[in-house]
Amino acid sequence: MPTPLAPDTLDADRAALLALRDLTDYTAVNPLYATESLISLAQAMDRALQATQRARKALAAARDAEIAATREFHNAIIGAKAAVIAQYGNDSPAVQAIGLKKKSERKRPSRRIARGTEASV
Repeated sequence: MPTPLAPDTLDADRAALLALRDLTDYTAVNPLYATESLISLAQAMDRALQATQRARKALAAARDAEIAATREFHNAIIGAKAAVIAQYGNDSPAVQAIGLKKKSERKRPSRRIARGTEASV
């Protein structure tokens, strides 16, 4: 995949084209390097850059819409899980069916002995 040119390089190329347009006696041997051809290529480049900018803006808008939709869906699922717990109880098979642990299957916290109060042997 080709890498894009640096903006400084494009600025220098545009400045060179502007200088070439001011040279009234410039005649290129190769028609590709003629002033009219270079102007046409610069216009095509500008159209391509504008199309890329439009596509980037459209992609950013699509990403924002995707993020908003996924967050809305996620928040609705969280609400539905809370509703299932409220309706069926936190130790029911329905809680397990929606991907949560039943209360009876949770690991009980172990007691910790405070420092300095350990029994001496």
